[in-house]
Amino acid sequence: MKRVITIQDISCIGKCSLTVALPIISALGIECAIVPTAILSTHTQFKGFTFRDLTDDIAPIREHWQREGFKFDAIYTGYLGSERQIDLVEEYFKAFKKEDGSCPIIVDPAMADYGKLYTGFNDNFPKAMAKLCSYADVILPNLSEAALMTDSEYPGEDASEEDIIALLDKLKVLGAKNAVITGVSLSDSEFGFYGVNTETGEYFKYGAPKVPFRSHGTGDIFASTFTGTYLNGYSIFDSLKKAADYTAACIKNTYEDPERVNYAVNFEYELPGLIKQVLHTH
Repeated sequence: MKRVITIQDISCIGKCSLTVALPIISALGIECAIVPTAILSTHTQFKGFTFRDLTDDIAPIREHWQREGFKFDAIYTGYLGSERQIDLVEEYFKAFKKEDGSCPIIVDPAMADYGKLYTGFNDNFPKAMAKLCSYADVILPNLSEAALMTDSEYPGEDASEEDIIALLDKLKVLGAKNAVITGVSLSDSEFGFYGVNTETGEYFKYGAPKVPFRSHGTGDIFASTFTGTYLNGYSIFDSLKKAADYTAACIKNTYEDPERVNYAVNFEYELPGLIKQVLHTH
C-alpha cells in the first residue's frame, strides 16, 4: 500500500484540511500519514474559534519518522499557518523526497480567497509560499493565491482566459513542474482548472458543470482527491479531471440538499462514486 504525508491543520468542525484529506485519501486505498500544524475548534468562517498552534511538534515528528526509517510515496501540503511552518515543511521535502522522483510533492498554497490573504498572514507570507512551491511537482493555487505569489493584480473570480494564462506564465517561474490554477470559470456553465506543464510549456484545462453554490473547503476536497487519484497511477491531467468532477458532484449534492449546512459540502455522500471511478475503472 502506498503512503502519503499530508501536512495541514485540523478544523474539528467544518470539513476542510485534514478532516477532508484523511477520509478521501484513505478511501482511495492510500495510507494517509498526517502532520497536524494546528487544531481549531471550527474553521475560520465561524467567530470565536479556538486555536492551538502545533508548530513545535512538526520537527520532532519528522525526526522520529527518520529514526524509524519510514518511506513515503508523496507529500501533500495544505494550509500552513506561518513562515516558520513553511521552513519546517521544507525540511520534510528534503528528508523524504526520493532522488528518482518517485515521491511527488503536491503543494496547495492555501492562504487567500477573493484577492485577500486569510486572517493572520502578513504581506511576506506569499513570497515564502512561492519559495515552497519551487520544490513541487504540482501546485494548486486558486486565482487569489496565484496573483499574490506572483505579485500580480487580482483578476477577479471571473478572470478571462488571457488573464489566467498570464498568471500561469508567471507561476512557471516559481519552479514547480506543473502549475494549476483551480476554481476558474471556463464559461457560464463550466467551472474547473487551467494548468501548464512548465517543462514542456503545454497548457491544459477542464471544466465540470457549474453549480450556483460556493462553500468553504472545496479546494481541500479537490487537492485531496487529486493526490489520492494520482497515487493510484492516473496521469496528472486525468487525476485533476477526476478531482474536478468529484468536487462538482459534492457541491451539487450539497446545493440540492434541503437540510444542507452553510459551512461545508457533502463530500461523504459522493465517496462511493469516487471509489468506483478511481479504483474500479483503472
